[in-house]
Amino acid sequence: MTRTRLYLKLVVIILLAAAAFYIVLPIGSKISLKPIGINFEKQYELKLGLDLQGGTHLVYEGDLKGIPEDARTEAMSSARDVIERRVNAFGVSEPLVQVSGQNRLIIELPGITNIDAAIDQIGQTPFMEFREENPNPKAAEINEDGEVVLDAADAFLATGLTGKEFERAALQFHPTSGQPQISLQFNSEGTKKFAEITQRNVNKRVAIFLDGAILSAPVVQSAITNGEAVITGQFTVNEAKELVTRLNSGALPVPIKLIQQQNVGASLGQSSIDHSLTAGIIGMVLIALFMMVYYRLPGLLATAALIIYAALTLAVFKILGVTLSLAGIAGFILSIGMAVDANILIFERLKEELKRGKSLDRAVEEGFDRAWLSIRDSNFSSLITTFILGYFGTSIIRGFAITLSIGILVSMFTAIILSRTFLRILVRFNSFSNQRLYGVKRHA
Repeated sequence: MTRTRLYLKLVVIILLAAAAFYIVLPIGSKISLKPIGINFEKQYELKLGLDLQGGTHLVYEGDLKGIPEDARTEAMSSARDVIERRVNAFGVSEPLVQVSGQNRLIIELPGITNIDAAIDQIGQTPFMEFREENPNPKAAEINEDGEVVLDAADAFLATGLTGKEFERAALQFHPTSGQPQISLQFNSEGTKKFAEITQRNVNKRVAIFLDGAILSAPVVQSAITNGEAVITGQFTVNEAKELVTRLNSGALPVPIKLIQQQNVGASLGQSSIDHSLTAGIIGMVLIALFMMVYYRLPGLLATAALIIYAALTLAVFKILGVTLSLAGIAGFILSIGMAVDANILIFERLKEELKRGKSLDRAVEEGFDRAWLSIRDSNFSSLITTFILGYFGTSIIRGFAITLSIGILVSMFTAIILSRTFLRILVRFNSFSNQRLYGVKRHA
């Protein structure tokens, strides 16, 4: 490689490292170069998971009794999507909503320490369904006026048409009375179901239930095939607006019940961060000492490359918006060890070539070339494992896999590009030509 290309590569590395440190370190939020009119701000933040930031952990159980066996998985996935949209609407940073098992939903809300407020945010999500008259009600009561009164839940049967097939809601006013009412528009599947329901219930009532309570039960005059329905009731304008907002933010396809709640304190999260940071610093110092004592000058260069590696990796975490949890920190620390492994392989090959009598510059080239295949194969094997963990694992395992895979990719860059460039430049100077500086002793 020519001297010009080598130094150009060094300049690129320095600029890349400077950008990484600028993103990672809290050295200010704005850079202004007024003479040339350049202004830009640093807006990247390291996102912390629930176990580090503190927040609320909720577990809900879905009631799948009225859902066919083959449709339950899809129903829970739809419920997850609805709740995710709802918590996003409240501005929660990096919420986690996932299905666990067959009928449970796990919800993690970082930064939300008020459990009651979090439960309200989730619990206000309405469950809407359409029911048809039950031709054989089980029981009836007679009120004081002698009228036969049926329990609403028993008087109507489930039709399978729920908020899952609902597309949007809008506030309207009755053209005659001026009372607020809510118009509903179904999707294509809901339109088909609603047409079938109204067709078989002409001159019968079809009831609209919200969270188990009946809103209205109009008599069907004729089949409705345009996929539109209207909810009427004793609404005020504000109540109707609120209901429209709730419906549009997510009508649950299945009812859910809170079965577990937990508050993770921010102090516990900060303690975890402090311990992880201490462990990382101690590990880096011990690794640096080992590399410099055993490999001398290459070890010193590897330490510099390792510091740049850590900055680059954290910068990638910030740029990609990776949510860092305790498991993610473990993956990052493990990737540091793998980055060191790559340098050890390279330097051992370098020492072997020097012991064989190769010149220093030739030993550097052959050392890297011979070590590359081992580094490539081991890292690719690890990447395959992280992809499997990320795809099939839970959120905790997925966080570990993401940080480890990013760390592996960055470590391949720092080991092959950074360390190699540093060594190529140093071997050009006679001051660094003594083989003792590379951990090799000359034999008489």
